[in-house]
Amino acid sequence: MTASVTRSPVRSYHELRHGEMAATGEIPFGQYYGSVDATPLFLLLLTEYTGRTGDLALARALWPNTLAAMQWIEMKTASDRRGYLWYARHSKSGLINQGWKDSHDAIFHEDGTLAQPPIALAEVQAYVYAARQGMADLARRFGHIPEAERWAAAASALQERFDQNFWMDEEDCYALALDRGHRPCRVITSNAGQCLFTGITKESKALRLISRCVREDLFCEWGIRTVSALARRYNPMSYHNGSVWPHDNALIALGFARFGASDRASQVLSALLDATMTTEDRRLPELYCGFSRTRHHGPVPYPVACKPQAWSAGSVFLLLHAALGLSVDGWRGTIIFDRMALPPGIDRIEIRGLQIRDVRVDLTINRGRGGATIERVDTRGGDVEIIVRQ
Repeated sequence: MTASVTRSPVRSYHELRHGEMAATGEIPFGQYYGSVDATPLFLLLLTEYTGRTGDLALARALWPNTLAAMQWIEMKTASDRRGYLWYARHSKSGLINQGWKDSHDAIFHEDGTLAQPPIALAEVQAYVYAARQGMADLARRFGHIPEAERWAAAASALQERFDQNFWMDEEDCYALALDRGHRPCRVITSNAGQCLFTGITKESKALRLISRCVREDLFCEWGIRTVSALARRYNPMSYHNGSVWPHDNALIALGFARFGASDRASQVLSALLDATMTTEDRRLPELYCGFSRTRHHGPVPYPVACKPQAWSAGSVFLLLHAALGLSVDGWRGTIIFDRMALPPGIDRIEIRGLQIRDVRVDLTINRGRGGATIERVDTRGGDVEIIVRQ
């Protein structure tokens, strides 16, 4: 993900481009600063990693970097009267939209008009929430209590504002974004689904949002579309306005599992598994078109989709993780399976080398009459506690 050059004294992210296109100016950047979501996602990844492994050494080594990242988030959110992380390009050659949906027409209002920057995306605020919560936990473990309390309080306040400003009660969904005037983009999109896995969604709203994500206008039975088929700019052949992205679906499925809906996560996994079975190499592409599923045809390929692509490959593991309701707690040494739901047609799963701390675990999961059960567990390097919740 790339975006325009920022003139902020604290830079959030940079990407180096090499090769003929950069050298000849075919793309207008070699070193390119931007991407509004890269900074909170860096913090989210680090805190998820430490929570799973219990490895504080890496977090300690990166602590100056994490403080710089938090400083950038605090500076940017303080410049917005509602405390949101927003973006706006600073050069004519930069990207107009700087979230993961970076097409020029990806962020729009209910009537189809494009949102005017600065723009605060729903899922970006969710990433900030998760980053603050994770960093508060890390700070406590390092004994930095004032920082921990400040970041936890900021996360809680953000959750309340987000619920008030983004939630569309009549739609059971979050708005796509807020525009320059803090006017919500009242469009049903997959962005709302990504908010689930971060925990910013309140329990009282979660099941409503999960049900909304699998309605037929959003769920085409090959996966969850980026935009509802009822939206003004819906186009199943577009890059971000109606297509299906595996990585997007995987993050949404993880959110389903977070709130106990592993059966819905399994539904998404099954849809993407079926999609892979229609390809010659059984490989998920970057994206495919969002046409509704028919009996005799697979999903329509997106002509210039990257294949292979790293985050599509990684989505396979995350989808399985979600369907199994799997969580690993490196601090307590526990592996939890919460309401496992195997996709139709899969009766047995073998997991090899699942690591927690220095312990590696092999598992065999079978479908039984009462649902999925763990039939065999082998551990190497120590003991772990395995908890199965039905």
